[in-house]
Amino acid sequence: MDAKIKDFLSFLDGSGSRFHASRQIQNRLEAAGFTELKEDEPLHLKKGGRYYLRRQDTATIAFVMGSQVVEKTGFNLAASHLDFPSLKLKPASVKTQSGITSCGVEVYGGPILSTWIDRPLSIAGKVIVHNGKDSRSELVDLDSAVAIIPNAAIHLNRDINKGFEYNKQTHLRAMISLGENDKNPLLHAVARKLKEKPEAIGDMELFLYDAQVAELAGLNREMICAQGLDNLAMTHAILSALLECRKPKQTSVAVFFDHEEIGSETPQGAMSSLLGEILERICLAGGADREGYYLALRKSFLISADMAHAFHPSYADKYDPDYAPGMNQGPVVKLNASHRYASTADSTLRFTRLCETVNVPCQKFLVRSDMPCGSTVGPIVAAQLGLAAVDIGNPIWAMHSLKETGGVKDHLYLINALTEYYK
Repeated sequence: MDAKIKDFLSFLDGSGSRFHASRQIQNRLEAAGFTELKEDEPLHLKKGGRYYLRRQDTATIAFVMGSQVVEKTGFNLAASHLDFPSLKLKPASVKTQSGITSCGVEVYGGPILSTWIDRPLSIAGKVIVHNGKDSRSELVDLDSAVAIIPNAAIHLNRDINKGFEYNKQTHLRAMISLGENDKNPLLHAVARKLKEKPEAIGDMELFLYDAQVAELAGLNREMICAQGLDNLAMTHAILSALLECRKPKQTSVAVFFDHEEIGSETPQGAMSSLLGEILERICLAGGADREGYYLALRKSFLISADMAHAFHPSYADKYDPDYAPGMNQGPVVKLNASHRYASTADSTLRFTRLCETVNVPCQKFLVRSDMPCGSTVGPIVAAQLGLAAVDIGNPIWAMHSLKETGGVKDHLYLINALTEYYK
């Protein structure tokens, strides 16, 4: 197995929540010699320096300082998001009825709900621990299958195969225990994992996730099946490329936003001040003024990377036949007349030429003219900062399913293209 694909599978398996995905990014950056910066401290930067910072335990910006003055060369930016559709537990709704303990959930983003049913699920997220006068934040992952959301038998629900709609309040309760004596077995399980007393556990942000590991499929192991390919695949590709970046002329920046799946309008999201603030502070730390910052933006370029829709032969009528990208045939430039994607003719040309440089095939996607189009962080960032930008992504099946499927070659293709970009 290719080392990059092996690392990708490990990254997926360690990202049961967006908090854990962010921690994985942090671990890889630190292992590669990146220095953490704090938003509430002055930035002291050196040419060739490798730095990163995080906002509220999730959103991360990492960059390698270029050898040339930023206001003269601009930034080479690539952005993704590290959150993915999921089900968030409601810890106070843990109830035991007839010896069955279950917990209610909130729907995060837009998952395909039916794919969460009858699957072994685990639990991961962030917990506040109180020890005396002090409080701290801890990540927790229960690792193994600890929950399941079961269907009713077809004998009790004859309409299950006729387009049944799951009620988010009543049908999605996660069954977590049978015959427990604890008043709150979820609380006790978290406390045991953290080796704390139950009374020390405070607020919890816990999410269900697929307990099955990411794996390769297909007769030639040419497909990747996992939760969260949208958009952990793009996150891993950008990160992998930045880690290879050494002594670039232009300052190279990787941006991993949070909360794209719920609209990006949070302090960690693409609509926040985060990216603009940091880019300006990089300019100021290098001796430029605000005019220099604006000059740097005008010379910058953004690759917004979010997954694309691969042609699915069972649903051929859902695609424009002239813009139906195939899996393992290269990254996809995403286009839309209403600018739901940031790509333009100029930015598309720049990306396709980049791919040609490293012999990476490139495809294009347009949604059918009679169907609505999704969007990404690309148009938001491009509009806020006035950046030239292209929206790209690798093609997958079943976007927002608990188990999405993508191509092994596509992931390697994109890492190669982004590595060249950061040079």
